[in-house]
Amino acid sequence: MAAIVRYGMVGGDNQAFIGKVHRRAIRFDERSRLVAGCFSASSESKNRETGEVLGLDPQRVYAGYAEMARQEALRGDGIDFVSIVTPNVTHYEIAKTFLENGIHVMCEKPLCFTVAQAEELKALSEEKGLLFGVNYSYTGYVLAKVMREMVQEGKIGKVINVNAEYPQEWLLDDLHPVPGQELKLSVWRKDPAVAGISNCVGDIGTHIENFVHYVTGLNIKRLLAVTNHFGQPLDLNANILVEYDNGANGAYWCSQVAAGTLNALAVRIYGDEGSLEWQQEHPDFVRYTPRGEAPRLLTRGNGYLKEKAAAYSQLPTGHPEGLHVAFANLYMNFITAVLKHKEGGDTSGIDFPRAQDGLNGVKFVHAVVESAANNAKWVEL
Repeated sequence: MAAIVRYGMVGGDNQAFIGKVHRRAIRFDERSRLVAGCFSASSESKNRETGEVLGLDPQRVYAGYAEMARQEALRGDGIDFVSIVTPNVTHYEIAKTFLENGIHVMCEKPLCFTVAQAEELKALSEEKGLLFGVNYSYTGYVLAKVMREMVQEGKIGKVINVNAEYPQEWLLDDLHPVPGQELKLSVWRKDPAVAGISNCVGDIGTHIENFVHYVTGLNIKRLLAVTNHFGQPLDLNANILVEYDNGANGAYWCSQVAAGTLNALAVRIYGDEGSLEWQQEHPDFVRYTPRGEAPRLLTRGNGYLKEKAAAYSQLPTGHPEGLHVAFANLYMNFITAVLKHKEGGDTSGIDFPRAQDGLNGVKFVHAVVESAANNAKWVEL
C-alpha cells in the first residue's frame, strides 16, 4: 500500500481565499489526505460547515487549534503535519503548539511578529527534530528553480546587481476614502495588532527578499528604506536599497497602490556573464541574456532546459501552469520530506522554504521598518 501523509489545517474556512489555494495545491499530490481541521475559531458554524464540505469526520473538526494539536498527537492515525493559513498575529502560538505536540508545520508568511519568536520556533523545530516549512509560494514555480540552478552553474557569472519589484493596485481606493464606506484596507491587514509592524513589506516585500535569496543564494548584509503610509496605520509602498554579502547591491520596490498593476512580481538578476529576468504574471518564461549574445526567451516544459529543476513541470509546454502549481510543488517537496522523515532519512537536501527563511523574512521586515523610521539609515541584518 502506498504511503499516505495525513494533514490538518488551521484557518482557511470555506469563505477564505488562501485556505482554498493551499488545499487545492496539496490535492495535486495523491500521497496526501486532509483529515482534520480548525477552520474558524471565531465562528462555530463556518468551522462546522467547512468540515462538512470537505467531507471530514465531525469529531476531527476542532473548536480550537490547541485541542486539535493535543488530540491529533494522541491518535494512532493523527496528522503528520499542519498547514497554518491564519492571520499573522496567530502564527507563532499555533506553530509553537503543534511543534510542542510533535507535529510537523507548514506556515504561511510572514512567519511571526518578532525576530525572537522566529528564532524560538526555529530552535524548537530543531530540538524536536521536526520539519518546519514557510510558504514562500513563488519559489515553487518551475522557472524559479531553473533560474536558481542556472546561477549555481555559473551561467550568468558573479551576481553584481539585482532589481526587483512587486507592485499591486488593490488598495489604491484607500487613498480616496468615501464617507460611510468601509475601505478595502479595513480588514486585518490594516490593524497593527493583527498584521504586525508592516502591511506592504510584510505581505509582499518579503516575497521579493525570499525569491532573490532563493535564486541567487545571496544574503542581505544591510539595507536602507523609505516607506509610505499615505495616512494609514501601516505601509502601503516601500523603496529599499540592499547590500548583499558578496558586495553587490540591489533595489527593491513593493507597492499596493500602483495603478494599473495586478500581481506584478518581477525579478531581474545581473551577473558579470549575463542576466536573467522573470515575471510572476508570465511564469512560464524567463529571459536569459548571456554576455555578448542575443537575449533568449526560455520556456518551461521544453527539452532544451537541461537543468534538473525542469522536471518540476507538471504540464506540457504551451499549457500554462500557474499559482496552484507553484504551491503544489512546494507541498510536494514538503510531503516528500515528511515521508522520508518517517523512514529516518536525511531531509536536508529537499527543496522547500524552511524556518531559517521565515526568520530571514522577519529580520528583513524589522530592518525596513527601522530604517524608514530613522531617515533611511543603513540597518545591518
